[in-house]
Amino acid sequence: MKSDTLEILYEDKHILVCVKPHGIATQSKRIGTPDMVSLLKNHIYQNSSWSTSDKGEPYLAVIHRLDQPVKGILVFAKTPFAARELNRQLQSQGFGKYYRALVDGQPPQEEDTLENYMVKDARTNTSRICTPDTSGAKIARLHYTVVKKGQGYFKKGHPDSNWGRGKLQFPLSPTELDIQLDTGRHHQIRVQLANIGCPIIGDTKYNQHCKDFSDWQEIRLCAYRLDFQHPKTHTMMHFNLQKGTGQI
Repeated sequence: MKSDTLEILYEDKHILVCVKPHGIATQSKRIGTPDMVSLLKNHIYQNSSWSTSDKGEPYLAVIHRLDQPVKGILVFAKTPFAARELNRQLQSQGFGKYYRALVDGQPPQEEDTLENYMVKDARTNTSRICTPDTSGAKIARLHYTVVKKGQGYFKKGHPDSNWGRGKLQFPLSPTELDIQLDTGRHHQIRVQLANIGCPIIGDTKYNQHCKDFSDWQEIRLCAYRLDFQHPKTHTMMHFNLQKGTGQI
Protein backbone atom coordinates (compact mmCIF):
# COMPACT_ATOMS: atom_id res chain seq x y z
CA MET A 1 0.00 0.00 0.00
CA LYS A 2 1.37 3.41 -0.97
CA SER A 3 0.80 6.70 0.82
CA ASP A 4 -0.87 8.14 -2.29
CA THR A 5 -3.58 5.48 -2.08
CA LEU A 6 -4.58 6.33 1.49
CA GLU A 7 -8.27 6.95 2.07
CA ILE A 8 -8.24 10.11 4.17
CA LEU A 9 -11.66 11.30 5.28
CA TYR A 10 -10.63 14.47 7.11
CA GLU A 11 -7.44 16.30 7.98
CA ASP A 12 -6.46 19.59 9.61
CA LYS A 13 -3.47 20.70 11.67
CA HIS A 14 -4.78 18.87 14.76
CA ILE A 15 -6.17 15.50 13.60
CA LEU A 16 -6.27 13.07 10.71
CA VAL A 17 -9.17 10.66 10.12
CA CYS A 18 -8.69 7.82 7.66
CA VAL A 19 -9.85 4.35 6.66
CA LYS A 20 -7.53 1.50 7.63
CA PRO A 21 -7.71 -1.28 5.02
CA HIS A 22 -7.91 -5.01 5.71
CA GLY A 23 -4.54 -6.56 6.46
CA ILE A 24 -2.64 -3.40 7.44
CA ALA A 25 -1.57 -2.98 11.06
CA THR A 26 -2.39 0.23 12.90
CA GLN A 27 1.20 0.25 14.17
CA SER A 28 3.81 -2.47 13.74
CA LYS A 29 7.13 -3.15 15.47
CA ARG A 30 8.39 -5.11 12.47
CA ILE A 31 11.00 -3.18 10.52
CA GLY A 32 10.07 -2.78 6.88
CA THR A 33 6.42 -3.74 7.44
CA PRO A 34 4.03 -1.01 6.26
CA ASP A 35 1.56 0.18 8.88
CA MET A 36 -0.84 3.09 9.14
CA VAL A 37 1.50 5.20 11.27
CA SER A 38 4.41 5.00 8.83
CA LEU A 39 2.16 5.52 5.80
CA LEU A 40 0.46 8.54 7.34
CA LYS A 41 3.73 10.08 8.52
CA ASN A 42 5.01 9.78 4.97
CA HIS A 43 1.80 11.44 3.74
CA ILE A 44 2.24 14.33 6.17
CA TYR A 45 5.91 14.71 5.26
CA GLN A 46 5.08 14.88 1.55
CA ASN A 47 2.24 17.31 2.12
CA SER A 48 3.01 20.95 1.44
CA SER A 49 1.86 21.93 4.93
CA TRP A 50 4.85 20.12 6.42
CA SER A 51 7.84 22.47 6.47
CA THR A 52 11.10 20.98 5.18
CA SER A 53 12.88 23.06 7.81
CA ASP A 54 11.22 21.06 10.59
CA LYS A 55 13.61 18.65 12.24
CA GLY A 56 12.78 15.00 12.70
CA GLU A 57 9.75 13.11 11.47
CA PRO A 58 6.16 14.36 11.67
CA TYR A 59 4.33 13.89 14.97
CA LEU A 60 1.49 11.36 14.85
CA ALA A 61 -0.12 9.74 17.89
CA VAL A 62 -2.20 6.56 17.89
CA ILE A 63 -5.45 7.18 19.81
CA HIS A 64 -7.22 3.86 19.29
CA ARG A 65 -6.51 0.75 17.24
CA LEU A 66 -8.13 -1.84 15.01
CA ASP A 67 -7.04 -5.46 14.68
CA GLN A 68 -4.84 -5.98 11.63
CA PRO A 69 -7.46 -7.93 9.61
CA VAL A 70 -10.22 -5.41 10.39
CA LYS A 71 -11.08 -2.50 8.09
CA GLY A 72 -12.40 0.74 9.52
CA ILE A 73 -12.19 4.37 10.57
CA LEU A 74 -9.36 5.62 12.78
CA VAL A 75 -8.49 9.06 14.12
CA PHE A 76 -4.87 10.08 14.78
CA ALA A 77 -3.54 13.15 16.59
CA LYS A 78 -1.08 15.39 14.76
CA THR A 79 -0.05 17.38 17.85
CA PRO A 80 0.63 16.51 21.52
CA PHE A 81 -2.26 18.80 22.51
CA ALA A 82 -4.70 16.91 20.27
CA ALA A 83 -3.40 13.60 21.60
CA ARG A 84 -3.99 14.64 25.21
CA GLU A 85 -7.49 15.91 24.46
CA LEU A 86 -8.54 12.88 22.42
CA ASN A 87 -7.16 10.46 25.01
CA ARG A 88 -8.93 12.36 27.79
CA GLN A 89 -12.16 12.17 25.81
CA LEU A 90 -11.70 8.48 25.08
CA GLN A 91 -11.11 7.68 28.76
CA SER A 92 -13.87 9.91 30.18
CA GLN A 93 -16.84 9.83 27.84
CA GLY A 94 -15.61 7.52 25.13
CA PHE A 95 -15.89 7.69 21.36
CA GLY A 96 -18.94 6.50 19.48
CA LYS A 97 -17.45 3.36 17.92
CA TYR A 98 -19.75 1.30 15.70
CA TYR A 99 -19.06 -1.86 13.74
CA ARG A 100 -20.79 -4.13 11.27
CA ALA A 101 -20.14 -7.86 11.45
CA LEU A 102 -21.35 -10.65 9.20
CA VAL A 103 -21.63 -13.72 11.41
CA ASP A 104 -22.26 -17.40 10.84
CA GLY A 105 -25.46 -18.11 12.74
CA GLN A 106 -28.40 -16.37 14.36
CA PRO A 107 -27.96 -14.73 17.77
CA PRO A 108 -30.37 -15.79 20.53
CA GLN A 109 -31.99 -12.33 20.54
CA GLU A 110 -32.59 -9.63 17.93
CA GLU A 111 -30.95 -7.08 20.23
CA ASP A 112 -28.86 -7.57 23.33
CA THR A 113 -25.97 -6.32 25.44
CA LEU A 114 -23.10 -8.76 25.91
CA GLU A 115 -21.05 -8.38 29.07
CA ASN A 116 -18.22 -10.77 29.87
CA TYR A 117 -14.87 -10.85 31.58
CA MET A 118 -11.98 -11.42 29.18
CA VAL A 119 -8.28 -12.14 29.51
CA LYS A 120 -5.54 -11.84 26.90
CA ASP A 121 -2.90 -14.49 26.19
CA ALA A 122 0.10 -12.54 24.90
CA ARG A 123 1.92 -15.73 23.92
CA THR A 124 -0.74 -16.75 21.37
CA ASN A 125 -2.08 -13.23 20.71
CA THR A 126 -5.60 -14.40 21.51
CA SER A 127 -8.21 -13.58 24.13
CA ARG A 128 -10.89 -15.64 25.84
CA ILE A 129 -13.91 -15.38 28.11
CA CYS A 130 -12.98 -16.00 31.73
CA THR A 131 -14.27 -15.68 35.29
CA PRO A 132 -14.10 -12.36 37.17
CA ASP A 133 -11.41 -13.70 39.53
CA THR A 134 -9.05 -14.74 36.71
CA SER A 135 -5.72 -12.93 36.85
CA GLY A 136 -5.72 -10.08 34.34
CA ALA A 137 -9.47 -10.28 33.71
CA LYS A 138 -11.17 -7.13 32.39
CA ILE A 139 -14.83 -6.39 31.79
CA ALA A 140 -15.93 -6.32 28.14
CA ARG A 141 -19.25 -4.91 27.00
CA LEU A 142 -20.93 -4.34 23.65
CA HIS A 143 -24.45 -3.87 22.32
CA TYR A 144 -25.63 -5.53 19.10
CA THR A 145 -28.73 -5.31 16.92
CA VAL A 146 -29.61 -7.60 14.02
CA VAL A 147 -29.57 -5.57 10.79
CA LYS A 148 -32.75 -5.63 8.74
CA LYS A 149 -32.67 -6.95 5.19
CA GLY A 150 -31.71 -4.31 2.66
CA GLN A 151 -29.82 -2.23 5.22
CA GLY A 152 -26.69 -4.35 5.41
CA TYR A 153 -23.15 -3.05 5.03
CA PHE A 154 -22.04 -6.39 3.57
CA LYS A 155 -24.85 -6.53 1.02
CA LYS A 156 -24.28 -7.94 -2.44
CA GLY A 157 -22.17 -5.71 -4.62
CA HIS A 158 -20.36 -3.94 -1.79
CA PRO A 159 -16.55 -4.20 -2.17
CA ASP A 160 -16.23 -5.62 1.35
CA SER A 161 -18.85 -8.32 0.72
CA ASN A 162 -16.61 -10.45 -1.52
CA TRP A 163 -16.04 -12.99 1.22
CA GLY A 164 -16.05 -15.95 -1.16
CA ARG A 165 -12.35 -15.85 -2.11
CA GLY A 166 -10.21 -18.93 -1.68
CA LYS A 167 -11.85 -21.89 0.01
CA LEU A 168 -14.32 -20.01 2.19
CA GLN A 169 -17.90 -21.16 1.73
CA PHE A 170 -21.06 -19.17 2.35
CA PRO A 171 -22.51 -20.09 5.74
CA LEU A 172 -25.93 -21.64 6.02
CA SER A 173 -27.26 -18.83 8.17
CA PRO A 174 -25.45 -15.50 7.64
CA THR A 175 -26.61 -12.64 9.87
CA GLU A 176 -25.38 -9.06 9.88
CA LEU A 177 -25.06 -7.28 13.21
CA ASP A 178 -24.73 -3.59 14.05
CA ILE A 179 -22.47 -3.28 17.08
CA GLN A 180 -21.76 -0.43 19.47
CA LEU A 181 -18.57 -1.00 21.41
CA ASP A 182 -18.56 0.21 25.02
CA THR A 183 -15.10 -1.12 25.93
CA GLY A 184 -12.04 -1.75 23.79
CA ARG A 185 -10.63 -5.11 24.81
CA HIS A 186 -8.26 -7.17 22.69
CA HIS A 187 -10.26 -9.03 19.99
CA GLN A 188 -13.38 -8.21 21.99
CA ILE A 189 -16.06 -8.34 19.28
CA ARG A 190 -14.62 -11.48 17.74
CA VAL A 191 -14.45 -13.33 21.06
CA GLN A 192 -17.83 -12.23 22.42
CA LEU A 193 -19.72 -13.09 19.22
CA ALA A 194 -18.02 -16.48 18.96
CA ASN A 195 -19.01 -17.08 22.59
CA ILE A 196 -22.74 -16.81 21.73
CA GLY A 197 -22.36 -19.18 18.78
CA CYS A 198 -22.07 -16.51 16.08
CA PRO A 199 -18.42 -16.40 14.97
CA ILE A 200 -17.53 -13.81 12.35
CA ILE A 201 -17.20 -15.08 8.79
CA GLY A 202 -13.55 -15.24 7.74
CA ASP A 203 -12.15 -15.07 11.28
CA THR A 204 -9.45 -17.76 11.36
CA LYS A 205 -8.70 -17.20 15.05
CA TYR A 206 -12.16 -17.65 16.56
CA ASN A 207 -14.29 -19.27 13.83
CA GLN A 208 -13.67 -23.02 13.81
CA HIS A 209 -14.80 -23.31 10.18
CA CYS A 210 -12.13 -20.85 9.01
CA LYS A 211 -9.05 -21.89 11.00
CA ASP A 212 -7.63 -24.06 8.21
CA PHE A 213 -7.74 -21.29 5.62
CA SER A 214 -5.13 -18.64 4.94
CA ASP A 215 -7.31 -15.67 3.97
CA TRP A 216 -7.55 -14.29 7.50
CA GLN A 217 -7.63 -10.73 6.19
CA GLU A 218 -11.05 -11.38 4.69
CA ILE A 219 -12.76 -11.20 8.07
CA ARG A 220 -16.21 -9.64 7.72
CA LEU A 221 -15.86 -7.02 10.43
CA CYS A 222 -15.68 -3.28 9.75
CA ALA A 223 -15.49 -0.23 12.01
CA TYR A 224 -17.87 1.69 9.79
CA ARG A 225 -18.77 4.64 12.03
CA LEU A 226 -16.87 6.90 14.43
CA ASP A 227 -18.15 9.86 16.48
CA PHE A 228 -16.03 12.15 18.65
CA GLN A 229 -15.44 15.78 19.58
CA HIS A 230 -12.77 17.74 17.77
CA PRO A 231 -9.99 18.29 20.34
CA LYS A 232 -9.62 22.01 19.56
CA THR A 233 -13.02 23.28 18.43
CA HIS A 234 -15.12 20.73 20.39
CA THR A 235 -17.29 20.34 17.28
CA MET A 236 -18.96 16.93 17.06
CA MET A 237 -17.35 14.93 14.27
CA HIS A 238 -19.30 12.13 12.57
CA PHE A 239 -17.85 9.71 10.03
CA ASN A 240 -19.83 6.90 8.42
CA LEU A 241 -18.69 4.61 5.60
CA GLN A 242 -22.29 3.69 4.78
CA LYS A 243 -23.69 7.17 4.40
CA GLY A 244 -20.58 9.04 3.32
CA THR A 245 -18.49 11.15 5.68
CA GLY A 246 -19.01 14.50 7.27
CA GLN A 247 -19.14 16.55 10.40
CA ILE A 248 -21.84 18.39 12.33
